[in-house]
Amino acid sequence: MPTPLLANLTPSDFMRRYWQKKPLLVRQAVPDIKAPLARDDLFALAANDDVEARLVTHFRGAWRLEHGPFEPEDIPSVRRREWTLLVQGVDLHDDGARALLDRFRFVPDARLDDLMISYATDGGGVGPHFDSYDVFLLQVQGKRRWRISAQQDLSLQDGLPLKVLQRFEPEEEWVLEPGDMLYLPPHIAHDGVAIGECMTCSIGFRSPSARELIGQFLYHLAERGNVASQAREDERYRDPRQDAVSHPARLPEPLVEQVGAILARIRWNERDIVSFLGSYLSEPKANVVFEAPGRPVTEATFVKMALRDGIRLDRKTTLLYGNGSYFLNGEEERLPRSKKWLSELADTRCLGAKRFVTLSADSSMTALLHEWYLAGWVRIGASA
Repeated sequence: MPTPLLANLTPSDFMRRYWQKKPLLVRQAVPDIKAPLARDDLFALAANDDVEARLVTHFRGAWRLEHGPFEPEDIPSVRRREWTLLVQGVDLHDDGARALLDRFRFVPDARLDDLMISYATDGGGVGPHFDSYDVFLLQVQGKRRWRISAQQDLSLQDGLPLKVLQRFEPEEEWVLEPGDMLYLPPHIAHDGVAIGECMTCSIGFRSPSARELIGQFLYHLAERGNVASQAREDERYRDPRQDAVSHPARLPEPLVEQVGAILARIRWNERDIVSFLGSYLSEPKANVVFEAPGRPVTEATFVKMALRDGIRLDRKTTLLYGNGSYFLNGEEERLPRSKKWLSELADTRCLGAKRFVTLSADSSMTALLHEWYLAGWVRIGASA
């Protein structure tokens, strides 16, 4: 259906006309929006060891970047101009931020990354720059002036702790107020400057490089030992015809040729690719910690409570599925025979009480969900 979030376009229309193609300014994308966290709560979150936070200052015309965690005394006065606090992955720590992120699930979960909150005082920003991924910039408090450009020159200034464009030539400019949103595809140059105190939510997407994918895929194959290869795992290098050498430090050509021949026999198929992508893209970030229930209940009690209240995935949980397998927080398992409930849970991130009633006769399902509950991956209650 058409939605104010996308300027009254349907998600399909937006993806076809704008996604990775051109910017879109949306006035009142989320009317009456409130910041997921108050300023002081955001500052408190930035003090946590398991939260990625950065402080960017532009005092006296000099850019400076610091990494958290930040104690209260590390954060400048809110009365001082030109500084910004960036807190990544707020959706992992706050249900309101997670609910806001879920509005953007018309893009596959495999691409959805996180919700970052940027707090800035008057004049604060991170300089003109570009991102290598799509981003929705949603104003949730105060005002911010955005200038953007589709310029081809993306060279950066040398010697700075931030990636600031050397030459920024803005082509369009807007002031965003609470509820307004700007969508930017990759490599669109942009510069956001706070007008007074403000907060902006950035909904970012994963865009791994070819180098990253190749390296992680080969590691995945080697780790699981499921490479379809004509080479035996116990095959070793042999050189019965190796001559004596006068240059011992030089790599011998037979070694290069034989190892090349072994590597050339490596094969993989679509199943290996699905296995890699599902595991890799559902893997929690290094700073994610799941919290098991403080007073866990038995499976029977868990089922009784779920029949009354339903269940939901924990806000930190990523559940993906493909042909024949599902992927939960980086682990791959075969899809159960009654797989419809699992794909439904993955797509909706919850099972209401009525829906749970129709599924509860499947003891293998309830046992599996109870395991996930004990691990902190699933919570009782269909809504936070």
